[in-house]
Amino acid sequence: MNAFRKTLLAAVSAIALAGAAGAAEVETVIKDVRFTFEGPFGQYDQAQLQRGFQIYNEVCAACHGMRYVAFRHLGAETGPFFPEEQVQAIAAQWEFPREDDPSEMRPGQPFDYFPTPEYFGDGVPPDLSLMAKARAGFHGPQGTGINQLFRGIGGPEYIYSLMTGYADTPECAIDNEPNGYYNKAFAVGAFPDSCIDEHGHRMVPGSWIAMPQQLYDDLVDYADGTPATEHQLAMDIASFLMWTAEPKMMERKEAGLRNIVWLVVLAVLLYFTNKRIWAPVKREDG
Repeated sequence: MNAFRKTLLAAVSAIALAGAAGAAEVETVIKDVRFTFEGPFGQYDQAQLQRGFQIYNEVCAACHGMRYVAFRHLGAETGPFFPEEQVQAIAAQWEFPREDDPSEMRPGQPFDYFPTPEYFGDGVPPDLSLMAKARAGFHGPQGTGINQLFRGIGGPEYIYSLMTGYADTPECAIDNEPNGYYNKAFAVGAFPDSCIDEHGHRMVPGSWIAMPQQLYDDLVDYADGTPATEHQLAMDIASFLMWTAEPKMMERKEAGLRNIVWLVVLAVLLYFTNKRIWAPVKREDG
């Protein structure tokens, strides 16, 4: 009985702690936007992945690396599908130490991986290779269960919301603003005491992030003529980073669909086999 009481008390304590943790969660504004790859039959938009890489190359690569992505991956048919010559040209934009003499540099090759900038010292910005899987935009009931089958964990939505979540300084922080930039989607940054009410609740969503706003209208010139609005830029980079985190998504979905079809066929065959085997027995019993 004592063991049971201890187990029960431990369970109640765990539930209470979980409730307290949920109550302490920072409110953020995550926009639920629709991506082409969502759902069981969704697919990557090749043109969008190419545009997303252009944003990474021109805007993000100066600070963020992608150490799990090789240049050759950009030629994948289920990815951006750049021609081989273009992949080689992209790789050649970077330099790497020579294998026989590390003191000398050589142009990048398709087999090389995107490097991480080294001039930040200890404060290197996060690697973007798996960012779309490392961040969750949806929590609680809307991010669990069957709903995740169609919406996922919300990593791309988080990236989109972060890129478009910059806003003017709230009134409560005008005289006491932390270092950084106010972002409604960022939860783990600095937050001023002047924006916390007497009950300990935050009066505004999000927090302050060290990275300034990166995306603006007409920031880049898309080769395919797509209007480079802030919304479009954020959609494209979020889609590209989803592909870097899940490059085999299309193959996985195709394999899953084939397995389901085979399971349905097998279930039908087993049903009729069962009827054929047991039909004589049922007639005798009748």
